[in-house]
Amino acid sequence: MRKLASLFVLPLFCLASALAQPLPQEDGIRMREFYRLSAAVENDVWPNWSQIPAPLLLVTPQGEFLTHYSAPPKSFTRIGDDIYVRPRQFPVNLQATFPAFGPSAVIVIGEPENTSSKTSTPWLVTVTHEHFHQLQDSQPHYFDDVEHLGLSRGDQTGMWMLNYPFPYQDVSQAFSHVRDLLLAATSESDAQKFEHAAQEYIAARKQFFAKLSPDDRKYLSFQLWYEGIARYTELKVAEAAANYHPTAEYAALPDYQSFAEYAGKVKRNSLDELRDADIGKLKRLVVYPWGAGEGLLLDRLNEGWRKEYFAHPFSLDFFFEQ
Repeated sequence: MRKLASLFVLPLFCLASALAQPLPQEDGIRMREFYRLSAAVENDVWPNWSQIPAPLLLVTPQGEFLTHYSAPPKSFTRIGDDIYVRPRQFPVNLQATFPAFGPSAVIVIGEPENTSSKTSTPWLVTVTHEHFHQLQDSQPHYFDDVEHLGLSRGDQTGMWMLNYPFPYQDVSQAFSHVRDLLLAATSESDAQKFEHAAQEYIAARKQFFAKLSPDDRKYLSFQLWYEGIARYTELKVAEAAANYHPTAEYAALPDYQSFAEYAGKVKRNSLDELRDADIGKLKRLVVYPWGAGEGLLLDRLNEGWRKEYFAHPFSLDFFFEQ
């Protein structure tokens, strides 16, 4: 009987230990720095971005820590000022934004060392990428309008956005041509040559999309508008943060990298990624550097395009047809 009682108590003890665990110190520093950085730069990148809530769920190997969420689910236990914890449920390498607990989109992300970011400053900028998805998702009727694209084909999980059967291999050669023209335009410094290079890209882009089926065209357009411009937003946040002065506790992190140093690399790295991109191998992931390149091109063609971005959802065609 005593042995049975001890077996019953042990799981309860483990659960209580998981719920009572504190937020790791370095994670707390990074989370606080994200909200401080966002407040400093977000409205310089997108109009009224600061009006959008940014609930965040940090996934660690032991637990999940929720902050800036107005009504935490009952599965969470309060352990500090606006910090709640529950046993881990999501993968530790997750980097996503979705309505995890209801209508409000939540950033769900692992610690830097468990994600592609690896270190603190790239991680912070990646979190702003996910925060931009919160801005996109907050637009009136966003989820209904996405469903009306007619691309889910009965899937109610949202996984169609990742698994849609786009013919990547079939467009490989045409993509390489469009990619090279985009890189040529974004790297051209001479004003007259830039205008010519930009028009070449726009014409080739139009031909590329014209050869796609209606659904394939809608899917690729949506991905460039959604994920591609989220990557572009990372570049703009890094650029805006070049003169940002972090807190002393953040600068003391062992993997600290200044935002000025990171800003000097992130744009180049994204364009290098596009230069090496093979759409047949990368598949959907190609939209990240491709969309970022298109955003940079639009900055030079029409610096006010971001003010109209949300008025023309799910496609950048409007801006290239100006």
